Amino acid sequence: MLKIQELEFGFNDAENYKRSENKSFLNKVFFRTEELDKLCERNTFFLIGEKGTGKTAYATYLSNNDYKDTLSALNYIRETDYQKFVQMKNKEHLALSDYIDIWKVIIYLLLSNNITKYEPNSLLYPKAFRFRNINAAIDEYYAKAFSPEIINAIKFVEKSKLAAEIISKYAKASGEQSEEIAFSESLFQINLMYVQKNFEEAFASLKLQKSHVLFIDGIDIRPSHIEYNDYLDCVKGLANAVWAINNDIFPNIKDSRGRLKVVLLVRPDIFDSIELQNRNNKIRDNSVLLSWNTTYKNYRNSKLFEMAGRLLGAQQNPSVEYDKAWDYYFPYMIANKSANISPKIKTNQTYQVHYGLMEALNLGKKYTSLKTRFQQAFNKKQKLENE
Repeated sequence: MLKIQELEFGFNDAENYKRSENKSFLNKVFFRTEELDKLCERNTFFLIGEKGTGKTAYATYLSNNDYKDTLSALNYIRETDYQKFVQMKNKEHLALSDYIDIWKVIIYLLLSNNITKYEPNSLLYPKAFRFRNINAAIDEYYAKAFSPEIINAIKFVEKSKLAAEIISKYAKASGEQSEEIAFSESLFQINLMYVQKNFEEAFASLKLQKSHVLFIDGIDIRPSHIEYNDYLDCVKGLANAVWAINNDIFPNIKDSRGRLKVVLLVRPDIFDSIELQNRNNKIRDNSVLLSWNTTYKNYRNSKLFEMAGRLLGAQQNPSVEYDKAWDYYFPYMIANKSANISPKIKTNQTYQVHYGLMEALNLGKKYTSLKTRFQQAFNKKQKLENE
């Protein structure tokens, strides 16, 4: 068994695991729960969990791997993306429906790039000429240098007149469109609707061998200089676009083995603020809810304990079962004899301390005496319960 000092405890921010040099470690220690499989189901559109519950880790793991014939990509909303939306709102006098249409085009553009990258053979299918036209238009607009980031996709929306003209040119050249269409800078919404319609027709022409999922992360934190109402308008538009695309557009794609889907990562309080219709039903039927809650009495049977034990056991050569790994590194017991402990954790039995479990695993390399640190953590917990 490795010494504590030889163990790796990973990154606090799972975004680091997108880098190629860190992917193998995540694959080794990642705890594959039933939520991972549910994320790949057709009817799952939202990944809901409090900060720190692993939303980004789940999306990153799927984006790093071909999991059950599902290819995934993870995109983040950055501070500059919100700024762009505020600029467009002030310039184009956007309503909520406009936000939805903008997000649809952004999502379509990102998904198109993923399909072209991972399933280029899908473009060879004779009826996929609409998608080839869209792909050619994207290549011309970005001079074959499109980088799949939201900020770059927003530029396609900002210049909606030019984007629509290029798409129209390829549609006319292929015989898909017979008439010349004139576009105007002042008709932003009409340009956008034309672009959106062509993307949807292009997706409908595809025959995919694998499913493609686009995860969108980053809405949990509002940039300090972005007004709350501006932030909420942007997030509401995104959530409604995710629902509309998944529920109204992608199910209409016929004769394709692979399916398309977009999943939004969101905290419960923000999901509530979005005010989608029938929120409770959407949580029950169309969401994965991440929670690692357990009790002191049953913690050894919990997913939290198994996840922590797996982090320790998977690094051994050969690997060790999670419970045996935990018991090897933390073999000591502390009797609970305090009458002042909250009834929620009160017990007359001796139990293995797990308070500070995740803290210890995150910072274990820095501790000279992990047992002493656990005792200190336990004493701190008792003090808090007594106050």
